Amino acid sequence: MKKALLTASLLAAGIVTAHAQSSVTLYGRLDGGIEYVNGLKNGHRVQAQSGDWGTSLWGMKGAEDLGGGTQAIFKLESGFLIQNGTVGGVAGSLFNRYALVGLTNPVYGTFQMGRSLFISNGVWDFDPFVQENWSSASLVRGRNWPQVSNSFNYQSPSFAGLDFSGQYALSNSTNFNGNNNAGTPGAVSTTGRAAGAQITYTSSFIQVRGIYDEIRDGNGQFSNLFAFSREYTVGVNLTFGPVKVQAAYQHLNANAVTDGSPTSADHEWLGATYQFTPAAALTVGGYHVNLNKGGGNATLYEMTGTYNLSKRTFLYITGATVQNSSTANFSLFAEPPDNSAAFNTNNATAIANSQNPFPGHSQSGVFAGIDHSF
Repeated sequence: MKKALLTASLLAAGIVTAHAQSSVTLYGRLDGGIEYVNGLKNGHRVQAQSGDWGTSLWGMKGAEDLGGGTQAIFKLESGFLIQNGTVGGVAGSLFNRYALVGLTNPVYGTFQMGRSLFISNGVWDFDPFVQENWSSASLVRGRNWPQVSNSFNYQSPSFAGLDFSGQYALSNSTNFNGNNNAGTPGAVSTTGRAAGAQITYTSSFIQVRGIYDEIRDGNGQFSNLFAFSREYTVGVNLTFGPVKVQAAYQHLNANAVTDGSPTSADHEWLGATYQFTPAAALTVGGYHVNLNKGGGNATLYEMTGTYNLSKRTFLYITGATVQNSSTANFSLFAEPPDNSAAFNTNNATAIANSQNPFPGHSQSGVFAGIDHSF
C-alpha cells in the first residue's frame, strides 16, 4: 500500500513538474471608440472606430523548457476590428501579425522564424504617441509599421545596457502588406527581400536606438519611397521624473524610382509626456516630413490625454491636425498617395474614398475611446 502511494505521489509530482516546465498564455487587447475627421476630399465624417489608439488583437504565446536554460517558444497573433469582428490585414491570414516559432536562451539570445512585424516597428518605443493611428507612420504613409513573412529574427541579451536585433525576410513572400495599426490595407501587395538591424542602449535616464532597414520590390530594387526603400532611424528617450521626452530622425531613400516621384524624405518628430498622477497623463508633440523632387512637406501636430481606470483599462482622447505645403497631400492616416498602385488611377471610386486631403489642404480630427487588455 505504501509503495502504491509512493508511486502515485511520484507520478503526480512528475505531472506537476512537466506542467510547470511548459506554459501557454492567451492574451489580447480590445480598442474602440468614435472618430471625427474633416478635410477629406468628400468633406467630413463621424464614425465608430476600432484600433485608433492601438490595434485590437488576440494571441497565444508559449514556452517549453528544454534544459540548460533553453526554451522552445512560439507566438501567434492576429489583429481584428471590434466593430464588425473581421480580421485585419492580408485576406485569408489567420495570424496576420505574428506566427513565430523558435528558441531562446538567456546567454545566447532569442531566434525565431515565421511571420512578424517588420523591424522598422522598433520606432514604437520612441514615438510619443506609441504608433496610434495618427502618429509616426502618418507622414511616411505607413512605411515604418508593416509586417513581413518568411522572416528570420534574432534578439540578443542585454550587455551593460546594450542589445542588438536583426531580421531577414526571404523573397518568396507574396503577402507583405503595409497595414496600419488598425488593419487598413496599405500600398503594398508583393515584395522582394526585406532586412534590417537595430542596436539599443538603455539606462534609467536615457535610451538611444539606431535602426537600418530595407524593403525591396519583386525585382530587388528600391522603386517606391514609401513601399520599397531604405530607411535610417535614430531615436532618443529622456526621462525626468514624471516627464518623458521623445525624439527621432528618419531618412528614407529609393534610388530606383522611375516615375518622377520623390526619391528621398527626411522625417523627424519631438514629443513629451507628463504623468500628472499615476492615472492621468498628457502627451503633446509634432511630426514633420520634407520630400525632394517637388513632393513638398507636411507637419502634424497632436495631443493625447489618457486616464487609467485600472491596470488593464484606460480611456483616451486624441486630437490632431496636419498642415500640407502646396504640393503635398499627407493625411492624418498612414494613407498611400492617390496615384499609387493601391488606388489604381482608373478606379475613380478608390480615389474618391481616399482619406488624403487635396494637395495643399489641411486635415484635422479627434478620436476618443476605451482600451482594455487581457
